[in-house]
Amino acid sequence: MADEDADGLAEDIAEVSGNILKILGPGLVTGAADDDPSGIATYSQIGAQFGYGMGWAVILSYPLMAAIQEVAAHIGVVTGAGIARNVRQHYARWVLVAIVIALLIANVINIGADIAAMGDAASLLIGGPMEFWVVLVAAFSVLLETFLSYARYASVLKWMTLALFAYVATAIVAHVDWSMALIGAVLPVLTLNGAQFTALVAVLGTTISPYLFFWQSAQEVEELARRHVKPLHIAPRRAGAEFRRIRIDTLVGMGASNLIAWFIIVSTAATLHVHGITNIQTSAQAAQALAPIAGKFASVIFSIGIIGTGLLALPVLAGSSAYAVCETFGWNQGLNAKPRAARAFYGIIAGGTFLGGALAFTPIDPMKALYWSAVVNGLLAGPLMVVMMLVASNGRVMGNLTLTPWFKFWGWLSTAVMLAAAVGLIVTM
Repeated sequence: MADEDADGLAEDIAEVSGNILKILGPGLVTGAADDDPSGIATYSQIGAQFGYGMGWAVILSYPLMAAIQEVAAHIGVVTGAGIARNVRQHYARWVLVAIVIALLIANVINIGADIAAMGDAASLLIGGPMEFWVVLVAAFSVLLETFLSYARYASVLKWMTLALFAYVATAIVAHVDWSMALIGAVLPVLTLNGAQFTALVAVLGTTISPYLFFWQSAQEVEELARRHVKPLHIAPRRAGAEFRRIRIDTLVGMGASNLIAWFIIVSTAATLHVHGITNIQTSAQAAQALAPIAGKFASVIFSIGIIGTGLLALPVLAGSSAYAVCETFGWNQGLNAKPRAARAFYGIIAGGTFLGGALAFTPIDPMKALYWSAVVNGLLAGPLMVVMMLVASNGRVMGNLTLTPWFKFWGWLSTAVMLAAAVGLIVTM
């Protein structure tokens, strides 16, 4: 079975190599949104603290992240419904309520930390008070998500993923020791101390996040509506082509996400770590610290990346909350819907975005809040992945399109790793 999957993947890559731009969509955007400003802060801190030595962590997380995101996409395209709706229909109500409440809390805090980081970056780059940029960013994101058509909006998000290349450019001008960077990527150095374990848990918690599951699953449902096609449990003949598309989209999207994370680690390792700067709390601090070491140009590029990736991540965070709540209560939802036809959906997007932005005007330390958001995400991810694997393996839900044994292996392996990370997080707290 493993050989068949490997051969199938090779055929998939050959078949779509000339048509890649049309295939890339939900998986690419989901992966890119994972490199949000709070994620950039995490990777910057790891590079500053450990140098090149923790580059392997993002490489390790890639197959785990890709596997569980593909499970989320399969649930959406097969059932024609997102994760929350499937849980509501097939499992205990309290399970869904607990998941959605935890997701909402974590997402609002994450939105607040991301908007604050974007405000700081814009203030650093352009000038003006951070609070002005916070309001502008929140309003721009909500208007974009509410009033653009889904096809146009999906296209905008896809092109915004180009912001990630700012960190490739930063690495180029940061005088990286590429031989040491590559060694750090492929040869793990395990000291088994608390700091390194915490860093590993942080990488897993940043790359494998619940809001990404909800978003990619829901976006596959949106794509079905956009193309006016039926879910695969009704039209199973299309399963082969759809699964190939999802696999390539997800592998490319998660690969881009983790590759950019690696570039951020090596950039900060080459600049901050080698100059003894080992404590970075925010992505904006990382951008500021780069200026006297790697030059103003590197700092500007880093700041542009923070703003660009933030604009990509905010709608994913707010949108995943809206999908989860509306599916829970059976309300009309979706970016394909007009605002008047899905008032609750767009109201949740606006409310979550502005509530998160409001955190920047309170005495709450956004980075401490983000820490607790990471704790909530870390504790939620493992149990949610268990539920997802049960849904995707359930013939009553998926029909004849349940996960293959090889796919189950990777999905359950990812789940086991995240459950172990959750236990480790509790212990290290």
